Amino acid sequence: MECPYCHHIETKVTDSRDTGSFAIRRRRECLKCNRRFTTYEYIEMTPVYIVKKDGRREKFDRSKLKKGVMKALEKRPVSHEKIEEMINSIEEKIRRTGTEEIESSAIGGYVMDSLKETDQVAYIRFASVYRSFADVTFFEKEIKNLAKEKMAEKR
Repeated sequence: MECPYCHHIETKVTDSRDTGSFAIRRRRECLKCNRRFTTYEYIEMTPVYIVKKDGRREKFDRSKLKKGVMKALEKRPVSHEKIEEMINSIEEKIRRTGTEEIESSAIGGYVMDSLKETDQVAYIRFASVYRSFADVTFFEKEIKNLAKEKMAEKR
């Protein structure tokens, strides 16, 4: 594994942990500069294809999923570990369907559920793009729904 700092090719693994889904987290240390970094190893699975709203099929890309979640969580107090946990959970749901194709709307639903539990501001951000909010009334409606759910949870 190449060191991302000095590009030396010799590193050692200092810690390995199972993330609970399709990845193994490894802490590595460069044998030249002694800096540490984290890598994730993913099990290569049968490809899953995303069926877009317009009917196009596209191979599932974990990095695109992560990019969307990261954009929603931008400048929010959510740790990198929590974000990885969310991405792993969503990917696991996708893979556990057991099908080779999944609708993009199902993935959007998984993301929205996960964001709703993690950070409601990020949830509203994602929902506004995902559901194409046309004006402020859509925001008001969604915020009222969140408030109702919060009240129901407290009972």
